[in-house]
Amino acid sequence: MTAFDIALYQPRIGPAEIEAVTAVLRSGWLSAGPVTEEFEGKYAAALGVGSAVAVSSGTAALHLAVLALGLGPGDEVVLPSLNFVSAAATVALCGATPVFADVKGPHDLCLDPEDAARRVTSRTRAIVAMHYGGHPADLTALARLARAHGLALIEDCAHAPVTDSVHGMLGTVGDIGCYSFFATKNLAMGEGGMVVARDPAVGERIRRLRSHALTVSAQQRHRGGSSLYDVDTLGLNYRPTEIGCALGCVQLDALPAAQARRRDAVRMYREQLAVLPGLTVPFADRPVEESAHHLFAVVLPEGADRETLQDRLRVARIQSGVHYPPTHLFTAYRERQGSGPCRLPVTEDVMARQLSLPLHPGIGAAEVHRVVEAVSAAWQETP
Repeated sequence: MTAFDIALYQPRIGPAEIEAVTAVLRSGWLSAGPVTEEFEGKYAAALGVGSAVAVSSGTAALHLAVLALGLGPGDEVVLPSLNFVSAAATVALCGATPVFADVKGPHDLCLDPEDAARRVTSRTRAIVAMHYGGHPADLTALARLARAHGLALIEDCAHAPVTDSVHGMLGTVGDIGCYSFFATKNLAMGEGGMVVARDPAVGERIRRLRSHALTVSAQQRHRGGSSLYDVDTLGLNYRPTEIGCALGCVQLDALPAAQARRRDAVRMYREQLAVLPGLTVPFADRPVEESAHHLFAVVLPEGADRETLQDRLRVARIQSGVHYPPTHLFTAYRERQGSGPCRLPVTEDVMARQLSLPLHPGIGAAEVHRVVEAVSAAWQETP
């Protein structure tokens, strides 16, 4: 399925996943049902919270969070530009305004609380903290900022499923935690996501909004409940499938072992790349245990030719990536900035030099060494 010997990511699908999906197909119930409930219960238990709501994608999770908070025209949400575009899109689609803030720097690619504070106005209603690459953002400072201004704190945990940190379990520190189970993620369902909320009432609102805000679900009707239902607010179809949740149950059980293999690879990368002059490994000063390690990002020296380096890795049949093109520079968001282009000097500098190297549970010592050798060889050749 790939032209590379060493892919950037590689989902692990084995006999247990195949059997779980086959069991769903045999059951005849494909949309959200008992397997979805099982997955929600297992995920909530892993996080140590009372309940969790499975949804169709990480984008759906973020959209439901914004909807549940009632954000709309006239409201502003402070968030990092260094993220996948879905975070800003869900804010804009609700009529609210995404206000982009800078990251800390090459050593920490998460939202800078000081820059976020400078962008808070009387119209600000929420802050989105994205745990880049699975590494915790500064939730202590961001939670303090949110409390000081009466703002909601949304944790974008797309890179950090079931990840403990010095701040607590990621996704449970803020008001709402949003997770992604896309095909490339640490817990891969193909498409899927999860939402948890500190306030049970907000969690219940999210649960209803994911299914057209029906007062009686399809599963309740199937179990003999009322065939009639009411709709007292506007909702969406963000339900997951039983097939995806079956994958989620199995992958959740396997997640601790998979995370351990990611940590081993990161240790090797950090040690072997340390000899390359001018190369920055973000978050390298943090204990390896305090991250989900979804991405292994490096930041090249100023003036380095990233495109040429990627080309030479491609010749060596090694895939690399860029995570992410800054959202504030996309055409759709530049056109929304009526007062002139947003300037985020740290984000723009770092993302001109960022490169993601292969990282997944299947990568071993030989593959890491081969990647490092290829980077080193390209390093010597690249002006």
